[in-house]
Amino acid sequence: MRSGSGLQRAQAFLVLATMLYRGSHLMVGFLAVVQHQRGRPVSWALLAAAVTSSVLVYGRARVRGWFDPRLVAADVLLTGGALPFLAYAWAGNRDAPSIAWAMLLGGSASGVAAVTFRRWTAICTVLLIATIHVAGYRMVHADMAVIAGHTNAVVSSAVLTSVFWWYLRKQGSTLDAATEHAVNAEAQRARYAERIAHHRALHDTVLATLTTIAGGGVDANSEQVRRRCGREAAYLRRLIQQTSDGESNPEVGAALECAVRAAEDLDLKVTAQYHDLPTVPTDVATAFGDAVTEALNNVLRHAGTGHAYLTATGHDGHLAVTVVDRGAGFDPSRTRDGGLGLRRSVHARMRDIGGSAAIDSAPGEGTCVELRWPG
Repeated sequence: MRSGSGLQRAQAFLVLATMLYRGSHLMVGFLAVVQHQRGRPVSWALLAAAVTSSVLVYGRARVRGWFDPRLVAADVLLTGGALPFLAYAWAGNRDAPSIAWAMLLGGSASGVAAVTFRRWTAICTVLLIATIHVAGYRMVHADMAVIAGHTNAVVSSAVLTSVFWWYLRKQGSTLDAATEHAVNAEAQRARYAERIAHHRALHDTVLATLTTIAGGGVDANSEQVRRRCGREAAYLRRLIQQTSDGESNPEVGAALECAVRAAEDLDLKVTAQYHDLPTVPTDVATAFGDAVTEALNNVLRHAGTGHAYLTATGHDGHLAVTVVDRGAGFDPSRTRDGGLGLRRSVHARMRDIGGSAAIDSAPGEGTCVELRWPG
């Protein structure tokens, strides 16, 4: 089951509701012992046992998200079964008013049993608790009205808790289905928006170039046209690569592609590879696009080469981007501001989004800028 799903929230709510119900019964027991059995250590010991069992059952349920059948079975045997007889035999509770607090706990025990055990096991458990209540009150010669009232409380607690759980479970499943539908609709919208963006990009680049050449308005063999065709071919290869990768996030890809296209417009050849780009927040995608733009600008300004290599990959929600050139390189430890302004333009952007940047360079060995998120 997904973390934080509607069913999990329904379970957590029912655990809380039944815990408060048990807490009200324990409070009644505490007040009864204080008022009528204060000088009986056995009564305090029985109350402490009931509290301990409750802490184990509900504490474990809060941690796991649902009840542990073994702990619930032990609680039923204690609070719903043995406690009234122990109060009668050891604590000297020989009348209906003095034993009522021990009987009261059977109601909350039956409610939890009804939603924890399988149907027939739950039914048999509730009937067992009800039978014990009848037998316990008959031991102290309680009126039939008292016996009927408490037995009805045991059965009613089980029925109401079951109905309550059925309703919560139904609503939780409905919420999960609606959430899944919304997620799928958003994914379809994102895919449609990606296709529209690709169509527009193709219209403004490749188709525009081909239309111009077909119209005979330019010399197809000129150096300028060949360079433009080379850039458009590289763009098409990157586009096909991103489109074939069904898990790629179009927002990250668009930000990186914008940086690459801007560098290509300045006559820098960029060989780019994208693989499994993860879904990231908008500010992260923007920061990566800006940082890559600055890294490519530094290649143009300082590397002394016309070719850069960009690789973007994702793994388990992490994003890693490297920009490499085989140019002049430099010594970062001896360059003011950590390397040609990269500290302010790249390191700061990565730090602001919780990412990291590393620059590896040496004179004559080129430069490698590595960006990671999370850092």
